[in-house]
Amino acid sequence: MLLFSRSATCVLLALYLDAVSAQSCPDWPVPKARSEMLALQEQIDRWNDGYHRQGISLVADELYDKSVTRLAQLRGCFSTHSSHDDNPLKTAAGTHAHPVPHTGLTKLRDESAVQGWLKGRNDLWVQPKVDGVAVTLVYENGKLLKAISRGDGTKGQDWTTHARLIEAIPAQVAWQQALVLQGELYWKLSDHVQSQAGSLNARSKVAGLLARNEITSIQGAQIGLFVWDWPQGPVGMRERLASLRALGFEDSLRFSEPFADFAQAKKWRERWYRNPLPFATDGIVLRQGERPPADRWQAKAPYWIAAWKYPFAQALAEVRKVSFNVGRSGKITPVLDIEPVQLDDRTISRVSVGSLKRWQALDVRPGDQVGISLAGLTIARLDEVVSRSVERMPLKVPDAAKYHPLSCWQPAEGCESQFRERLKWLSGKKGLALSGVGPGTWDKLINAGAIDGLLDWMRLEAAQLRNIPGLGELSAAKLLNTFQGAREQSFQTWLKAIGLPPAADANLGNSWSALSARSIDQWQAEPGIGPGRARHLHAFFQDPQVQALSRQLREEGIEGF
Repeated sequence: MLLFSRSATCVLLALYLDAVSAQSCPDWPVPKARSEMLALQEQIDRWNDGYHRQGISLVADELYDKSVTRLAQLRGCFSTHSSHDDNPLKTAAGTHAHPVPHTGLTKLRDESAVQGWLKGRNDLWVQPKVDGVAVTLVYENGKLLKAISRGDGTKGQDWTTHARLIEAIPAQVAWQQALVLQGELYWKLSDHVQSQAGSLNARSKVAGLLARNEITSIQGAQIGLFVWDWPQGPVGMRERLASLRALGFEDSLRFSEPFADFAQAKKWRERWYRNPLPFATDGIVLRQGERPPADRWQAKAPYWIAAWKYPFAQALAEVRKVSFNVGRSGKITPVLDIEPVQLDDRTISRVSVGSLKRWQALDVRPGDQVGISLAGLTIARLDEVVSRSVERMPLKVPDAAKYHPLSCWQPAEGCESQFRERLKWLSGKKGLALSGVGPGTWDKLINAGAIDGLLDWMRLEAAQLRNIPGLGELSAAKLLNTFQGAREQSFQTWLKAIGLPPAADANLGNSWSALSARSIDQWQAEPGIGPGRARHLHAFFQDPQVQALSRQLREEGIEGF
């Protein structure tokens, strides 16, 4: 609900300030702290204006909330008193006053907060937290008189002309007294499962239509209405819902359920999160059936209603370090080391950017705040840069032109990463499948200066291995035995281990000299080999470094070389 999504966030800030500790405060000089806080405040102001005035969600709710919390934390760290107006609705006010103010909504952070809120309360009800835009509907003598946008909770924009074309808003109701309703205009969806599909930008679709000068009846038919309160209606919730249904507002009763305790609230939250609904939602709303008279309502979060959001789809994380890993084929993959964050049941401290091109487009630097999510519920994924550090730390970025499938056969400066990837491939399942030999083993040998080439390990003796730091006598003996056993592998296995490009169904035979003599055309004549792959295979066998490896394998007595 637009009414509830962000307007009450600042109410929670004081709770976080108490948690600020020396360990969580950045070690910044005061000028840097001031510039970082100012930049973050300006970012939040832009988000607020977009969300509340323009109806555009520029950032996910959870990332917004975390950013607001971070600003409060920084202010606490540096004992800064801000004179800035933090009201997120300050640019959203319209010219039409609400007969009854739109209240805000306190967001309950976790299960413990929910249990605390429920303690001692009765006459409890739960509703889905519909992801739409809030509206006040005013009827007189049974006829729709006015529709007013949420605005700043006290005043909003006149949406009456649009409302008359929205099928879900009755033009006339069987109620002759003054009638004021508060509800949510939502984008109609068919069997929408929030846990699978997310919000599908549904709220922005409604906001976009209502921001136009005019809409059509066809567009209006796609907008639904969920009335979540009748401020001056019957005191009891059951009677209020029954009366709303009698007036034609079916969703109110259909999606309001009584509950007795935390377990039941949790059940409804889970049900509405994982089962089909006709609208997008981002949590549940917990409310007491009875509330104060409407003349006491204010445009702020009241005590009788609260929200329990769905599990976060994204987390906000600070970038600690940016590394550039060069893979076996020469592909450069930027990787971010981040402040550990929790998503689902996983703690995430590293995330791949994907490609050098994407990193260049995003320009992620240490100190930036980024949005992280889980792809397929397991793999950490970088979604976006949420806010940037004012100071842009210089980084040593690899030159992509220097790396390719035939570069870095030794651990020279700048080649450490690709050379290690070659060794990992050689000992892995798609290579020689050397039991017990992994990245840690290769790091020990490289750091000890025992290997300077891809096949130097073949010449290591027992005494040399025993002197490697981190290898005991037993480990050295096992490693030597594994290395010796590799000599029994087939010619084709050795080809793949040293980096043969994919050869599809090509006949590789059992002779290095025969393969190295093939031309590009001869390679292309093999089954499954196209022009590009033929060139790669030819280049592999003609490369001086690869030819040196073949000579080394021939000297070691490996069959086929």
